[in-house]
Amino acid sequence: MTASTEALPVVVIGAGPIGLAAAAQLIERNLRPLVLEAGPAAAAAVRQWSHVRLFSTWSELVDPAAEKLLAPTGWVTPDGATYPSGGDWAERYLQPLADALGDRVRYGATVTGVSRAGRDRIVDADREAQPFTVHLTTADGSQARILARAIIDASGTWSTPSPIGSDGLPALGERTAADRIAYRIPDLTDPAVRARYAGKRTAVIGSGASAFTALAHLADLAQAEDGTGTHATWVLRRGISGSTFGGGSADQLPARGALGLAAKAAVDDGHADAVTGFRTDTVERAGDGRLILVADDGRRLDAVDEVVVLTGLRPDLSFLSELRLGLDERLQAPVALAPLIDPNQHSCGTVYPHGVNELSHPEKDVYLVGMKSYGRAPTFLAMTGYEQVRSIAAHLAGDQEAAERVELTLPETGVCGGAGLFDQPVAEEAGGGGCCAAPATLTIGAPATSGGGC
Repeated sequence: MTASTEALPVVVIGAGPIGLAAAAQLIERNLRPLVLEAGPAAAAAVRQWSHVRLFSTWSELVDPAAEKLLAPTGWVTPDGATYPSGGDWAERYLQPLADALGDRVRYGATVTGVSRAGRDRIVDADREAQPFTVHLTTADGSQARILARAIIDASGTWSTPSPIGSDGLPALGERTAADRIAYRIPDLTDPAVRARYAGKRTAVIGSGASAFTALAHLADLAQAEDGTGTHATWVLRRGISGSTFGGGSADQLPARGALGLAAKAAVDDGHADAVTGFRTDTVERAGDGRLILVADDGRRLDAVDEVVVLTGLRPDLSFLSELRLGLDERLQAPVALAPLIDPNQHSCGTVYPHGVNELSHPEKDVYLVGMKSYGRAPTFLAMTGYEQVRSIAAHLAGDQEAAERVELTLPETGVCGGAGLFDQPVAEEAGGGGCCAAPATLTIGAPATSGGGC
């Protein structure tokens, strides 16, 4: 890398929790960040689930370098023992952090491509000496190009939810039934959304934390005055085991344990029915407009008014196609990281913090961080992402010793994370047990997770 290239900014894609933390870590290392955010404000994706509460407390959601950057602004640290909603996180921490970064954050900037200047992915000659070129579209539709010394992609996976089809592709009829299918946890505090689900039958597809949340919310609606007749059909792709609802009272993330038990209560109390081993092949439209789900073995479910698909998320790699990425063929995570997070091999408690070594690619100085670094793996904690970008910033500053030093101790639950119920009491802290331990109170089992949750 030439001296002129070193003077260029490190481009960070995405002004979410990990992207903004990356910028703060770079500043602490006297490096120059430029954060490109497609939305009109910081944490655009987080704001879309503003009604959902996180599993993590405030003490686990604030990056140390970011806190130092915020201190001179008069920012008041939230109570570290409390659980924020997505809206709280965005308004009380992420937007103030973006404001503190000032013109280092550029809004309305959608990255459409990243490459090496004058080199497509085929060309070897003098490749690493060239800066990166970042192509983007601005809010007014115009195009621009920025040169960068390094790329930190913290764009997440929120924009690309997985479809209904059990083969990873949309089920037949899924696209034409889009008017009755949602891929997010419904915000039942919104009157229009509430009216959409009140008194209706809804199929919830998925086996992770998001599905738990949707089931619990729909159960609450069923018990409300305006929700008479509300019922959920919980569609699970796998069979039943003892860990359907997570660790319950044995979960060291108590908010997540409470969430699983709330979902269990929805089934036990008759507000939801569970259908197991159901791999959706086709979505049919009934004569009255409702939807009928058909499995690959020919089973048909009773017609439902709405379908909520919560089968996981996946990374959008399209704008990185000219870069030489080393990704695991299954998870679409960096090759060195994938074995550490593979849900087929690891429980949550066996994953340890990681940094620049596990996140490097054949293309030097390109890093996928945060949720995007996990590819299709379903579990992640914000503080794991903060450790990722701390290590990367140290490496880019030439401090390899700090880059390789682990400065984070995770709870026994490892990297499990996600979103939980909002406005519900926090479960009492329980001693012992990891996130994958089944609570003794379970009377039915559930599938090993096919997406989301541990």
